[in-house]
Amino acid sequence: MATTPDGLPPLREVVATHGLAPKKALGQNFLFDLNLTAKIARSAGPLEGFTVFEIGPGPGGLTRALLAQGASRVVAVETDPRCLPILDEISNHYAGRLQIVQGDALKTDLAAIAAGGPAKVVANLPYNVGTQLLINWLTANPDAPFWTSMTLMFQKEVGQRIVAGPGSNHYGRLGVLAGWIAHSEILFDVPPQAFTPPPKVTSSVVQLEPLKERLPCDLAKLERVTQAAFGQRRKMLRQSLKPLGGESLLERVGIDPARRAETLSVEEFCQLARAI
Repeated sequence: MATTPDGLPPLREVVATHGLAPKKALGQNFLFDLNLTAKIARSAGPLEGFTVFEIGPGPGGLTRALLAQGASRVVAVETDPRCLPILDEISNHYAGRLQIVQGDALKTDLAAIAAGGPAKVVANLPYNVGTQLLINWLTANPDAPFWTSMTLMFQKEVGQRIVAGPGSNHYGRLGVLAGWIAHSEILFDVPPQAFTPPPKVTSSVVQLEPLKERLPCDLAKLERVTQAAFGQRRKMLRQSLKPLGGESLLERVGIDPARRAETLSVEEFCQLARAI
């Protein structure tokens, strides 16, 4: 069997040997392109000295790239038991550097596993839970996030929503939340044909880094304001924010009641949250 630069067999051969096929129900799309997985790993910056969390590693293409890139410790959270024997082979090859956690990433406390040490999250997230995972990590402890950066692949549309600012059609609750906690940018797009099976949409790799100084705001109140405002995004704020005080609330912070949600900056949403 041929080997690749990391000394392990080519990923397609590994998958064929184990008879592993992607499961649509798990949102699985495998990445076999070593150049692409290496590019994602490099995009995360220096990995030595960090715990790197990977969610949904599948057969371990990105896992291998992260280890080859020098990650001191990779924690791979995988819900599919069929992938565990392949991940075990990688773990044996990189003795002591790969920890495999079988379980649901939505119920896995990454902060507890990081135990206060520097951590990054680098993952090709399953499409069906990617947005919820991001929200969980953003809101777990906004004052002291467990991550120093997150380099994540989403559907392009979700990536656009994460990085969107006021005035954009993609701007909404996710953009406000991400903009309050982090600086985010789309690094590059990934075409459908890079995956097996190819999804129907283009993907984007998004990087988020926590802001050094964050606007003072209560998360629960910010979520109430954005839910009300974007829940009726085509209506003027005087109408959409009626349950929270409507015109009187807007006038207290000096915001024109005739404006619409997508025109407000993150700072203005924080002002409204503080005024509730």
